[in-house]
Amino acid sequence: MKNFNLDREKTLFLFVDLQDKLLKAISNKEEVLKNAKILSHMAQIMDIDRMVTAQYPKGLGYTNAEIIEPIGETKEIEKKSFSCMLDENFRAELEAKKKSQIVMCGIEAHICVLLTARDLIKAGYEVFIASDAMGSRSEFNYKNALSQFKDMGCVVSNVESIMFDLNSIAGTDEFKKVQKLIM
Repeated sequence: MKNFNLDREKTLFLFVDLQDKLLKAISNKEEVLKNAKILSHMAQIMDIDRMVTAQYPKGLGYTNAEIIEPIGETKEIEKKSFSCMLDENFRAELEAKKKSQIVMCGIEAHICVLLTARDLIKAGYEVFIASDAMGSRSEFNYKNALSQFKDMGCVVSNVESIMFDLNSIAGTDEFKKVQKLIM
């Protein structure tokens, strides 16, 4: 039976290509940016491992500063491949982290996020999609990507569901800090 529960000891947040030059063209960029920032802050508060990629930063620039700032010392992995898994440095860092559940956000949903999700599943990872923290240039491509994620076996979720799944007991100091991100 498929596991639909996130286990924070096994979880890694993957921020894919959230670069300003790319964000400008995304149809739902405000929502993507808002929710990716929530995930970024959540990772910091909850001490969840994270990785960040930048697609061809020489031409497209680096990850949005508001997303990267809370992530802290995590370095961006520069890549040219559309699937992160085709990048040797990415694969080496991912394997070193020894996590089995990957929560993905980023752009574009139907290209780099989709191809990476496919290859992560092929490699044996459980993939969770933060659907409200990703986007594409066209709404059709975004919706088509969501359908493909489901068909591939990803758990298609949203930032709040991910937040409450990973922090499922109310009243703790950590919960209160995380809850403030959405209030």
